[in-house]
Amino acid sequence: MAPTDGQRATTLSDVARRAGVSIATASKALNGRGDVAPATRKRVLAAADELTFTPNAAARSLLAGRTGTVGLLTSDLEGRFMIPILSGAEDAFGAGQVNVFLCDARGDAIREQHHLRALLSRRVDGIIVVGRQTDPRPSLGQEIPVPVVYAYSPSDDARDLSLTPDNYSGGRLAIEHLLSCGRTRIAHITGDPTYAAAQDRLAGARAALGAAGLDFIAEPMFAAWTEHWGRDATAMLLERHPDVDAVFCGSDQIARGVIDTARDLGRDVPGDLAVIGYDNWELLAANARPPLTSIDANLQQLGRQAAQRIFDAIDGADIGSGTHQLPVKLVIRGSTIAHR
Repeated sequence: MAPTDGQRATTLSDVARRAGVSIATASKALNGRGDVAPATRKRVLAAADELTFTPNAAARSLLAGRTGTVGLLTSDLEGRFMIPILSGAEDAFGAGQVNVFLCDARGDAIREQHHLRALLSRRVDGIIVVGRQTDPRPSLGQEIPVPVVYAYSPSDDARDLSLTPDNYSGGRLAIEHLLSCGRTRIAHITGDPTYAAAQDRLAGARAALGAAGLDFIAEPMFAAWTEHWGRDATAMLLERHPDVDAVFCGSDQIARGVIDTARDLGRDVPGDLAVIGYDNWELLAANARPPLTSIDANLQQLGRQAAQRIFDAIDGADIGSGTHQLPVKLVIRGSTIAHR
């Protein structure tokens, strides 16, 4: 059934319709992707053969109208969260296969709209929006003509697809680790109480303590995400509660401050005081004295997932909507378990 002059060329849509599958499934089957059932792949290949449609033609069809570019719109160009997400996305896109246009909105809505228009004028194939905190952010809207995935900061519109770390589970993991180390007199020093991350981590931590029949030795201490606050808070904590045996910190920066003051006041970490941070910021955690146990938000994996969802949407798949919380992990170092 090869097209003759005047006939319309067979398209991937024709193959999908003949095989009774979605365009995305037909694409995966023809391109050898492993996530297609053997019977489905056989049906798609048979339909392609009947219609004289080859995998190479499928590739051309998929690439038609594409620019091989994706926009990454961020408010975090200092890179604390954006760089690992970008790294993971680039891994998924494949070296040299997709170009990424990086735009920094600096948290300004007008600047963001300017960058959005610029990305769309370049005819990007999709957009990943990266925030600097896990609080919901305004949606770019439903009229954008390309797929959009929100990473780290979820959209405030449930119709959008958002991927964010599971901070509740992170708080629970941190406390469960401290309990497994035999600690029972645990305090919590964290950052800005208006941040969703601070409240989610606290809720998970309290759930883990409650399951063990415990509570924090003192009311959680909120202020700033800084080493300076970690140092000041620890001085107050040790004066009021000298029997504290562990501190769960809302960030690695705070934890570094906690370790510094504990050392200055003659407390051994982790012998007298176990300290656990959050974010697993390698630069801080690995170079702390002792190296810092921390909760890793798996941001590279989050970036890979965001890129994969963009691919799936370009292939015609329904990538869903709502906020999806991705797993975090515990990274154990010397601040909670002494080297033997």
